[in-house]
Amino acid sequence: MTIRPRELAWEGCLNVRDLGGLPTEDGGETRYGRVIRADSVRQLTDAGWQAVADYGVRTVVDLRGDYELRDDPPGELPFEVVHVPFMEANEKEWDSIVDEIETAAAAAPDAVEATRDVYLIFLEHFRRNVAAGVRAVARAPEGGVVVHCVGGKDRTGLLCAFLLHLAEVAIEDIAADYALSEERLRPRHELWLLEAETEAERERLRRIAQTPPESMVGVFDELERRYGGATEFLRSTGLSDEDLELAAARLRD
Repeated sequence: MTIRPRELAWEGCLNVRDLGGLPTEDGGETRYGRVIRADSVRQLTDAGWQAVADYGVRTVVDLRGDYELRDDPPGELPFEVVHVPFMEANEKEWDSIVDEIETAAAAAPDAVEATRDVYLIFLEHFRRNVAAGVRAVARAPEGGVVVHCVGGKDRTGLLCAFLLHLAEVAIEDIAADYALSEERLRPRHELWLLEAETEAERERLRRIAQTPPESMVGVFDELERRYGGATEFLRSTGLSDEDLELAAARLRD
């Protein structure tokens, strides 16, 4: 197996790593330089953006919502930006989803189950968004693809988990990669906690700052129960076999 660091130091971001170098179930490994996960690229300095370009990235898949957007990449660098919001609904629908999320989180006995249950609510309500995200990576032109949201752990974490699954990475390794975000984002989360005005708010922030690997395993277990597996769930979102094959090839061929 190739010995190469997966963590990337792109000045301004905290949570950047290549999805290459992970073992696959057939004895291979995922390819470096194909898909990179990140927190918001808005934070990159000029040197950080140059490092992105030098790494061979040519496509930025932005999972943020419309309200979070600005013109992020410098216009003189060779990036194509594809905006595919991972969570998007009208105001009435969004209020209902937020109520459902808050109820599920409050009912869960711990952060592991709360995170799992919230993710499952996301996936059920935003199927078309999931499909658009996978398709954007699968059909991106030649060159590296950066996938990012704000923290690079929830929306980005779910999309990257599906990409790694399609590349035949075992769920234990997918969950371990997901779990790295908690430590990488610790400086951001410590600032959140300092700025929180109530203990209730601090407790909420402590929960959402966590990325327990068991939560991602739980998501995949539940997709197995509901759909017969994560791949079948992805088919239910409207992705074609060609989309799924191209997504797998992005990390394998």
